[in-house]
Amino acid sequence: MALIAAAESSPMREINMTPLIDVMLVLLVMFIITIPLQTHALKLDRPQDCPTCPEVRLLKNKIVVTNGGAILWNGTPVSQDTLAHNLAATTRISPEPELHLQPESEARYELVNDVFVAAKRVGVTRLGFVGNETYRAF
Repeated sequence: MALIAAAESSPMREINMTPLIDVMLVLLVMFIITIPLQTHALKLDRPQDCPTCPEVRLLKNKIVVTNGGAILWNGTPVSQDTLAHNLAATTRISPEPELHLQPESEARYELVNDVFVAAKRVGVTRLGFVGNETYRAF
């Protein structure tokens, strides 16, 4: 009996891990249950490719506004929507290519202004006039 009494009175040398594991599993299950489900979605309008648009060059592109009211992108006639798409494409190129604007002598001011507005709207930073030397000052 003395042996049994001595064994019962000695301190416990090992930790019982079973209750700790049980508590951790319960906490893990509760954590998984309380995570909110991702049920909402955000619709984004991504830019669409334009297969009929003229190519955007990497170094410089030229826009000509003609006397007849047409807009030419690198020599190809484009609509204002196609122009806006091409201008947006130039801003995504690094480094941004130069954009040369050449209005003809009798081109409508409103159309040239529309080109400026479209360039500003998409954030074009490298825009300049070319061909002004062909017009004589009075």
